[in-house]
Amino acid sequence: MPGFRRQIPYLLTVLLAFGAACGGTSGRTPTPAPPPVTGPRVVLPSGAVYKVEIARTPEEQVQGLMFRESLPDRTGMLFLFADAAPHRFWMKNTMIPLDMIWMDGDGRVLFVSANTPPCKADPCPNYGPDVPAASVLEIAGGLAEKEKVTVGATIRFEEVK
Repeated sequence: MPGFRRQIPYLLTVLLAFGAACGGTSGRTPTPAPPPVTGPRVVLPSGAVYKVEIARTPEEQVQGLMFRESLPDRTGMLFLFADAAPHRFWMKNTMIPLDMIWMDGDGRVLFVSANTPPCKADPCPNYGPDVPAASVLEIAGGLAEKEKVTVGATIRFEEVK
């Protein structure tokens, strides 16, 4: 046994080196990567990917984001129109400021109404350009500027059917 006791410091050194080589932890738990965004989404000029709800029918479009008190991060609503025409929006019964982005059929930004305020009393103002638009994207107020959404920029649609 006396020979074994002299080898204990050597064995501990080997075990510590082996643990470090095998990815020993520094006491921190690694943060898992967020899951990929699936389903209908848009890619904004900044490269940010936003998951979107689709409003196609007149009923869905009238309801829009009414009565919502917040939007989860990187989400929004995409309004798809059967006709490219001027489409005006209002903020009646909308609880939060929104950035509204009008686009042509190729996703090119035609007009941005930034930080559009909720409507507090009738009559509510209408927003939007007097040019034909194929779609409108609504995201939380202030994010269009952060995500580099400007007139002439392009927004890419993914898995939007």
